Amino acid sequence: MTIEQTQQEIIDEFADIDDWLDRYAQIIDMGNELPPIDESLKTPEHLIEGCQSRVWLDATLGDDGRMHLTADSDAIIVKGIIAMLIKVLDGHTPDEILKADLHFINDIGLSEHLSPTRSNGLLAMVKQIMLYAKVFKARQEIE
Repeated sequence: MTIEQTQQEIIDEFADIDDWLDRYAQIIDMGNELPPIDESLKTPEHLIEGCQSRVWLDATLGDDGRMHLTADSDAIIVKGIIAMLIKVLDGHTPDEILKADLHFINDIGLSEHLSPTRSNGLLAMVKQIMLYAKVFKARQEIE
């Protein structure tokens, strides 16, 4: 599935949910479905700077040239947000990720319903994923 198709899937999931309490519940459910991160990755090196809550993120590049993301957070809403980002971006190449327009965040109304500190955290998560993608792309170009 492409990044765009996955974004549309998320947009469709939220389309029938009008109430923001129900939308938050959906985001929390997505976080609950996130596979657990290996406890050995819950280190300062994996903490995302700029998040009010603690968010650990790790990325690896598979032999197939695709990025694999894993994350966790100590805040249930934030865990749901990172779960959505992982759902959209996991399993894609660094180039695909770098070219992605992550419009689903605005399309579901999430950006306008987050506190300023959570919005900063969301931006920090996206920036960290993009940084991993840039590093992996640069490594691929060298090899």
